[in-house]
Parts: sequence; C-alpha cells; structure tokens
Amino acid sequence: MNIEKQLINEHSHASTLSIVNYIGNNNTRFKELMTVFLCGDYRLTQRAAWALSNAVIEHPQLIKPYLGKLISMLAETHHHPAVARNILRLLQEIEIPEKHHGELIDVCFKCIINQAQPLAIRAFAITVATKICKLYPELKNELQLILNELAQFSQAPAIKVRVRNAHKMLSD
Repeated sequence: MNIEKQLINEHSHASTLSIVNYIGNNNTRFKELMTVFLCGDYRLTQRAAWALSNAVIEHPQLIKPYLGKLISMLAETHHHPAVARNILRLLQEIEIPEKHHGELIDVCFKCIINQAQPLAIRAFAITVATKICKLYPELKNELQLILNELAQFSQAPAIKVRVRNAHKMLSD
C-alpha cells in the first residue's frame, strides 16, 4: 500500500482503519505515515493525523522517535485543527517521557485557555495536562485554577466532564 496515495484517494473511517492495519507494528510503514504527516501538504497532514492517532493508540512504541516533532507541531498555529486534536488524542493514551513535560504542559495550558480552540482540542489538552501535573505538585494548583475558571464559563459537556475528571485525578 502507498499510504500517501490512499490518503489522497479517500478520507474515511474505512480508509483510516485500512492504513492502521497495514502499518500494524511495523516501524518502516509507520515512518512512511510520519513522512506524509510531517512533510505533506495541509490536506494530507490533516488526513494523516487520524491514521496517526489510531496507529499510536494501538502501538504506542512507534511514536517515541517522533514525540519532539509532534509537540513542536502543537505549538504551531498554521495547521488544520485535526492535527492538534489527533496529536493530543494520542498523547493522552501514551506514557510521555519527562524530557517533554515542560514544553508540553506549556502548550496544553495555552490550548485550554484559548477560547478560540475547538472543544475537542481543549478537552484532550485538559487530560494531557492533568497526566503531567499529577507528577508535579507545584503545577497541580496552577492547573486547578485554570480549570476552575474554565468550569465557570463553559457549558460544553465535553469540557465539564474533563474538568470534573481532572479535579478527581489531581486530588488523589
């Protein structure tokens, strides 16, 4: 399978699953997907993001060499929202190495407080930030303050649930 051609020809759940199944646990095939994701045009990057998050959720070890690049992409604002949404989606499912905690928590805080961000991005950022802040008592209070303010103004169920779950995790 040529992953790039598959992404060009069709953008569907079936196509995404086909790519994920093709990649499996194969580093070379995953590298092909990452090349499209990192170097493709706007539309290809958007389409590759869905397959990327599903592949990583099934095989988390595949993403390790690329984590720094993904976190850097999160800080960039010119990508389609699907890129940030799927990066944050996969980050909430994997173990994040300590060397990435500082940059990632900064990006997550920015996503959470930015009201222009789509709800899914903000919701996933809450979960990722909570995972990291749980390890650092000095950051727990900062996140809880942000979440308290967010809870006062957001009526979105996705945000309310994530805030409630985050408070539970941080108080344990």
